[in-house]
Amino acid sequence: GRPAPACVLGIDLGTTSVKAALLVGAERGQVVAESCSRETQAHTSSLEAGPQGMEQNVRRIIRALNECLAALPQQQLQRVSHIGISGQMHGIVFWKRDKGCTWTDCGRGPTFEPEEVSHLITWQDGRCSPTFLSSLPLPQSHINLATGFGCATVYWYLKRSPDFLKSYDAAGTIHDYVVAMLCDLKKPLMSVQNAASWGYFNSGNKSWNTDILKKSGFPVHLLPEVGDPGSIAGRTVSAWHGIPKGAKVGIALGDFQCSVYSCLTERTDAVLNISTSAQLTISMPPGFQPPETPDPSSTVTYFPYFNGDYLAVAASLNGGNVLATFVDMVARWTEELGLRVQESAIYTQIIKAALAQNDSKLSVQPTIFGERHVPEQLASVTNIAGSDLSLGHVTRALCRGIVENLCSMLPVQRLTETGVRRILGSGSALARNEVLRQEVERIFPFPVVYGKDVDAAVGAAMVMFHRK
Repeated sequence: GRPAPACVLGIDLGTTSVKAALLVGAERGQVVAESCSRETQAHTSSLEAGPQGMEQNVRRIIRALNECLAALPQQQLQRVSHIGISGQMHGIVFWKRDKGCTWTDCGRGPTFEPEEVSHLITWQDGRCSPTFLSSLPLPQSHINLATGFGCATVYWYLKRSPDFLKSYDAAGTIHDYVVAMLCDLKKPLMSVQNAASWGYFNSGNKSWNTDILKKSGFPVHLLPEVGDPGSIAGRTVSAWHGIPKGAKVGIALGDFQCSVYSCLTERTDAVLNISTSAQLTISMPPGFQPPETPDPSSTVTYFPYFNGDYLAVAASLNGGNVLATFVDMVARWTEELGLRVQESAIYTQIIKAALAQNDSKLSVQPTIFGERHVPEQLASVTNIAGSDLSLGHVTRALCRGIVENLCSMLPVQRLTETGVRRILGSGSALARNEVLRQEVERIFPFPVVYGKDVDAAVGAAMVMFHRK
């Protein structure tokens, strides 16, 4: 006869899809009671930035969010007491404070629709060239400024299209926007995690580089207020998809940090994720502070985490996308030879062939997409011997190269010095490729545990669960 326990809703607004997960308390922590994901199909062309621009239609993102929530059981949504929201970092969306959205009733309760809102300029945006970035004032931040960072994008509009900025009086990441609409915040509130991802933010004293920005005419009124990750931003001003009015909403969080939070339980664990790209992450010791000025050639970036802690992240641009490119090359070669083979069949066969070759003298540097610390670097194959040219040898060497490249960015010695005792392996490429898993186990002298997949929506819900 006891009342049903409260639920926590986690939402992740990703680059290609929106995911929602409902967490409930269980004897051993929390379990995912329900989850749902919808592709946003939000990519749209950028009139001002041209082919370098990467923008998304905010209305389509919110439509996918509404579809996601509509698919979750109504009786569980009615028990939601807390909402945690994460999303793609670095990007920026602009809106009018008093006209950011309109609330309407959709049958299952009120929802909001974007009103006077710009496109989302995403983290993948390439409009800020190296020359343009070098013309900007030097930030007082431990993170190198890059194209796609919110503050760099504002500078671009300031110099190329100043009238655009005059149409809006608020800005944030896409997940900051959703939090602001749910809680009717008069001024957007942003977590330290998202602020650091915009550039011109000092994580040490948790403040924007206001003096530097003002001197160059930057519209500082657009900068959100900043709070600690895990804190409450406000309460829902209306019932939402059946979620009661007054539910607590957490300050929006970085998707990367939430992904790590969803699986990292011990400080002695490292998280290795190989999906489209690849990341190797470790927790820095309590009290660690990153260097005040960044080293442009450094292979490791320090991301603000929770409770004042930092993650050291080796983020490679080369992961499963390299294998996909190799499969595509093999498919095109066979087609030129007059044969047609499905790419899925090629993938299965190259893995099978590589499993039959335990070793390969070939050495593959797989960086066909460059790396942030050496953008001009391309891929190469060396140590080519006639005996190692089979499909199995080449695939084996390619898989090893992907893992070795990541390991070169955050070496085993550094992991050992930090106290790492175990590696948590996750990501779609690692899950479906036994050769990659073998190479991970060959290169890293730690036990590797697979199967606990990273999930930013679950991570965002867990953060709120632990702060209930």
